[in-house]
Amino acid sequence: MELRGKLALVTGGSDGIGREIALQLQGLGADVIVTGRSAEKLQAMATLGFGTIAGDLSTAAGVDAVVTGVAGKPLAILVNNAGIGSEYELEDAGTLGSAELCIRTNLDAPIALCTRLLPALRAQREATIVNVTSGLAIAPRAGGAIYCATKAGLRSYTQAIRHLLKDSNVRVIEALPPVVETNMTAGRSGKKMSAHDCAAEIVHGIRTGKAEINVGMVKILQLVHSISPALARRIMIKF
Repeated sequence: MELRGKLALVTGGSDGIGREIALQLQGLGADVIVTGRSAEKLQAMATLGFGTIAGDLSTAAGVDAVVTGVAGKPLAILVNNAGIGSEYELEDAGTLGSAELCIRTNLDAPIALCTRLLPALRAQREATIVNVTSGLAIAPRAGGAIYCATKAGLRSYTQAIRHLLKDSNVRVIEALPPVVETNMTAGRSGKKMSAHDCAAEIVHGIRTGKAEINVGMVKILQLVHSISPALARRIMIKF
């Protein structure tokens, strides 16, 4: 896909992977609108020439704000990147609120945005939806049950709508990052990919039209899973 002159919307685009995706799309000539919850971070993006939309995607009002913010614009690229973790603990009903926010942000919001923005995407000569899931959508880890479930759900949804749109002008891409250095993973130890390098692989995949972008170490996970799904699950469940 030629990016120059295309209008892109990147949710969660004021920080982390989303910010890097936005910067790299802009660097390749795209016009980019980012969404976020932090007024300060959105203002910083505005000073760099980005359009901004404030909205918490765990709420219906936040989704409405994004849809309204791009209404009437020639939207050609939708990157559903916004995501949050969950403090869910098994047998602790007090963490169900956190789980609900995670489900709304990571799964409900991308589905709503794909559905409500599809007419705008169909109106373009060529358009792309990018749903950012995770390597954990392939095989879950026990310590992130709700997060993994949302990403697995989004992966399944993405594969289904790719088939539904296969004869249309809208390409559907899934991007599967590994553990990336972001605010969400700040408390985790171990090797992490930089947000810049992760975004670079995603943007390259958008340009080349890949259906599935396995980023960094996820390439190895996919290979293991293709040989033995059970082995992949055993490796990842304690990750």
